[in-house]
Amino acid sequence: MRSARDDQPVRPTVEDEVAAAGSELIGGPMGRRALLGAGWWSPVRVIALVAIGLFALGMVQKLPCYNYGWFFGATTQYTHACYSDIPHLYYGRGFDQGLIPYFDHIPQTVSGGMDYLEYPVLTGLFMEVAALLTPGGGTLQHREQMYWFVNAGMLMACTAAIAVCVARTHRRRPWDALLFALAPAFALTATINWDLFAVALTAGAMAAWSRGRTVAAGVLIGLAAAAKLYPALLLGPLFVLCLRAGRLRAFGSAVAAAVASWLVVNLPVMLTHDASGFHIRPGWAKFYTFSQERPIDFGSVWLFLSQRTGNPLEDANTYASALMVLGCLGIGVLALCAPRRPRFAQLAFLVVALFILVNKVYSPQYVLWLVPLAALARPKWRDFLIWQACEVLYYLGIWFYLAYTGSGDKHQGLPPEGYQLAIVAHLLGTLYLCALVVRDIWFPERDVVRRDGSDDPSGGVLDGAPDIWIPGSVRRERRTEPASVARVEWGTGSRTP
Repeated sequence: MRSARDDQPVRPTVEDEVAAAGSELIGGPMGRRALLGAGWWSPVRVIALVAIGLFALGMVQKLPCYNYGWFFGATTQYTHACYSDIPHLYYGRGFDQGLIPYFDHIPQTVSGGMDYLEYPVLTGLFMEVAALLTPGGGTLQHREQMYWFVNAGMLMACTAAIAVCVARTHRRRPWDALLFALAPAFALTATINWDLFAVALTAGAMAAWSRGRTVAAGVLIGLAAAAKLYPALLLGPLFVLCLRAGRLRAFGSAVAAAVASWLVVNLPVMLTHDASGFHIRPGWAKFYTFSQERPIDFGSVWLFLSQRTGNPLEDANTYASALMVLGCLGIGVLALCAPRRPRFAQLAFLVVALFILVNKVYSPQYVLWLVPLAALARPKWRDFLIWQACEVLYYLGIWFYLAYTGSGDKHQGLPPEGYQLAIVAHLLGTLYLCALVVRDIWFPERDVVRRDGSDDPSGGVLDGAPDIWIPGSVRRERRTEPASVARVEWGTGSRTP
C-alpha cells in the first residue's frame, strides 16, 4: 500500500545543497508546510513557464544577428556569438522559391553544392511548414528574419512540450526538469537549428514509456528518428533492460510501433516509381549519404586530433563506427552486470552521449539532445552546472574561432590552439557526467533518484520488476525480489515491506 509520503514530490532544496543555495534568490528552501501543487501553480506549469522564459532570453541574445549580423559583415554573427542556420537555409535550400524538399532539385547557384535538403523527413516537414507560415513580400532579408521568427515560435512550443514531458517522466521528482528549463546551453543553442523538434518527440517517448504506454513510446521514437537519427539509439537500452527484466514482449511492441511509424512517415518520400519499377528517391537518401560522406567537422575529437597531428583522418567513419560498437557493447555489459538493473534514463543518456562523443561532428546544438536526458539520469545541480559551463565555453569558442578564421590577416578571435582547448573542455565535460552516471549505476546507493527507495521512475513496465536474466556472479550476490515484496531504501541499507 502506498503511503502519503510516497505521493509527495521530492523537494530539491532539501536534498541538493546547490538548489538550496540558489533558492535564496526566491525566498529560501521550501518549508515543510508548503502546499505542493495547490492552485494553478503546479510544478509542471512553473517549469514550462521557466523554460519558455529562458528560451525567450535566448531569442534576445540573437538580436544582434537578427538586426544585422546574419546579413552584413563577414564575421559579425560570430563575434556576437549569435549564429543560426535557420535564416541562411531559407534561401540556401530553396524555401523562399517554394521548392518542395526531397522532390525538387536545389539550383547550384542557391545551395552552394547541396542538390537536395540534407535533413530527415520530419525535420524537412517542420522547415516546410515554417516556410508556408512565413509572410511573403518585402526584401529577402525581411523574409529570412520572418522565417527565423516563425521557426522560433514553433521551437518555443517544442520547448514547452519538452519541459512538460521531463517533469512528468519521474512522478515524484517533477522539479528535476528545472535542470532543463534553466540550462544555459539550452538558451544559447535552442534556435541554431531544428534539433528541439526531435528532442520534443524523444522526451514524449520517454514520458510515454514511464507510464507503461509501450506502443505510444514506440510510435514517438519512430517519429523522432524520422526527425533526427539519434532517438533510434534508445531502443538499445530498452532491449538490454527488458532482457534483464524478462519484459521482451513490451520491447517488441515498442520496436514494432517505432518501425511502423517511421515507415509511415518515410515511405511516401522514400520511394519513387517509373517504368522499371520502384527506386529510392535521391532527395530522400541525401541525409544518409551526406552523413556518410561529410568530412570530420567542428567540435569532434577527430577534428582535434587532425589539427594537432596534421593527419586528415580520412578513415574517421571506420574509427567512429568501431568505437560506437565497442561503446555500446560496454554499456550493454554494464547494464547486465550492475548490482541492480540501471534506470532507463541512465542508459539512454550514456548511449546518446557516446554517439555524440565519437561522431565526426559535435555541433554546439547537440547539447540539446543530452540536456533532458541528463536531468533524468543525474539530477544533481553541481555536476550539471559543471557540464553546462564546459558547453557554454565551447559555444563561445567555436564562434570566436570562426571569427578568427574569417577575418583574414586581422585574425580577430580565438586562434586554433584556443579552439582546441574549447573542444577538449566540452568533450571532458560530457565524459565527466558520463562517469558519474556509470558510478551511479555500479553503486546504486549513490543514485540521487533511488535514495528514497524508488527503483526506476522512467522505467514504466520495468519499474519494480524483478530481474529474470542476470549473470551468475550477480545472481549469487543477491536474491532478486519484486519491489512489491521488498524495497531497498538506497543509502540506508534497510528494507521496508
